[in-house]
Amino acid sequence: MPSSSVRAYPPLRQRLYSVWFRHMRVYTRHLVSNGLPPFLEPLIFLGGIGLGLGHYIGEMEGMPYIEFLATGLLVTAAMWTSAFECTYGTFIRLEFEKVYDGMLAAPITANNLIVGEILWAGTKGLFFSFAVLCVLTVFRIVHWPNALAAPLLGFATGVMFGALSLLVTSFVRTINHFNFYMTGLLSPMFFFSGVVFPVDQLPAVVRPFAEAVPLTHSTRLVRALCVGRWDAILWWDGAYILLFVLIVGYAAVRRLKKRLIQ
Repeated sequence: MPSSSVRAYPPLRQRLYSVWFRHMRVYTRHLVSNGLPPFLEPLIFLGGIGLGLGHYIGEMEGMPYIEFLATGLLVTAAMWTSAFECTYGTFIRLEFEKVYDGMLAAPITANNLIVGEILWAGTKGLFFSFAVLCVLTVFRIVHWPNALAAPLLGFATGVMFGALSLLVTSFVRTINHFNFYMTGLLSPMFFFSGVVFPVDQLPAVVRPFAEAVPLTHSTRLVRALCVGRWDAILWWDGAYILLFVLIVGYAAVRRLKKRLIQ
């Protein structure tokens, strides 16, 4: 007979799904207000930046500038939504709403909860990339079937930045400190990761930074996917994403777990 003090847990898949399902229910409760911006934001950005600069820049890397910019937006949308979800969203659930206290009273572990958060961030990344893809398809900026797999890279990007953002959250003690992360890391990353202009046009001193940050590798992969251009460096990009998720995700789980159970 098992000891009564041993806690019985459902299968791992069910535990992770329960965390994911909880966040999905909360998100879809206000589906219009939450689901509309992913479709409007690329329209505003492409109208304000892509169409305007496109008249002056012409082509970049052998494609119209608006197409060059648009393919990058497929993964930047995933970056921003997962970063906000796993910084401000996680911090509010942790410190203000005390949501995790109730969740940990259920038969799940702190590890399950954190991995579920990362998977939810990846799901939001997939949805936001899909929303951008829909807009780009309507205006015939990207073409199928190559671009159909772009949301999967959105998922991978969401997982990467979900893990990174949870690691940052594990250090933050006041919500205002996220400004350093958003302004000091994510905003420069947006401009220096090949989204707005190619990395090889950066000054030599800046290129190591561009290659070190995760968005560069997502951008290069999704652009290659959309235009059908493949290079050997893309194997490095795929390996980088996998290693980043494993290493940073492990660090995030270890650090945030201590904060959840203290």
